[in-house]
Amino acid sequence: MNIETRKALIKGNNQKPVQIKETEEDVVLNLSLRPRKLLEFVGHKEVAENLKIAIAAAKQRKEPLEHLLLSGPPGLGKTSLAHIVAHEMGTKITATSGPAIERAGDLIGILTNLEKGDILFIDEIHRLSKVVEEFLYPAMENFQIDFIIDKGQFARTIKFNLKPFTLVGATTRTGLLAAPLRGRFGIFYNLDFYSIGDLARIVKNSAKILNLDIEDAAAEEIARRSRGTPRVANRLLRRVRDFAQVHKITRIDHATAARSLDDLGIDKAGLDDLDRKVLRLVLETYNGGPVGIESIAASLNEETDTVADTVEPYLLKAGYLKRTSRGRQATKLAYEHFGIKYEKQEQMF
Repeated sequence: MNIETRKALIKGNNQKPVQIKETEEDVVLNLSLRPRKLLEFVGHKEVAENLKIAIAAAKQRKEPLEHLLLSGPPGLGKTSLAHIVAHEMGTKITATSGPAIERAGDLIGILTNLEKGDILFIDEIHRLSKVVEEFLYPAMENFQIDFIIDKGQFARTIKFNLKPFTLVGATTRTGLLAAPLRGRFGIFYNLDFYSIGDLARIVKNSAKILNLDIEDAAAEEIARRSRGTPRVANRLLRRVRDFAQVHKITRIDHATAARSLDDLGIDKAGLDDLDRKVLRLVLETYNGGPVGIESIAASLNEETDTVADTVEPYLLKAGYLKRTSRGRQATKLAYEHFGIKYEKQEQMF
């Protein structure tokens, strides 16, 4: 899949491309570092094993894989798994995103171009419009699409048969998916944050692809600061590579990795500048909370979705924040991270 496909992926119907905030170099590197087979996929062992069985069974029956829904925070391998499924099934993949499909007509062009067994990957599927979502139901269930021609008393519905395909949906917000859409997926997996050990393996594998000589301790240090996310680990590895290249360092050791990440503002807990801003806001401005996520986003002049999808999941998982019925509240760990004395009493909600 080329760079232009990553940016837009939908042709015709005056479709506007979706801009991706990565540079072209980052896109190319991400593609090169992405595993192509289930054997190369690190982490989520149960998911990989179950998916392996489902793929093998579908191939034996000579049928497309059932529709697959992947959920979890950004950067945990949902897109990689979609491409792995296509590779393992020996079929093509067409990738797009929920916001990119503005009208039902946009979807018709995609669906009618799919061959038997092809994979349609829709990232951020929870952001599909209601009209497009309902148009997708018969396509998923019966491999048919219904569209209306003419208007008024002359209006009539025409059914168009599609070739059997597999829809792979990815979402960071499972709760925002309509029940009828969620119920049409035959396979559902939730991806959680990675362990430091698995991330270190990913860093070392990526280092080999990038022809980098890296010590185990350096790989573990990068992994420890990667927020449990492979995408972040690979991004930090590239920045460490830049640091080593400029400073003529041929072998990346622990000190090199730690210094370069410190310079990037990634602390030893893996928190970046925005993470620390969120925690300091809760601790200092709101006296540790509780505070609503809308108030946090407004105070930082950030979008609510940015805080909810990018920042909050890891802070919750790592134990720096907790959710209560009244809002987000800083934990003792958050106080300790900033060297603030913890005197707040636990509140009952």
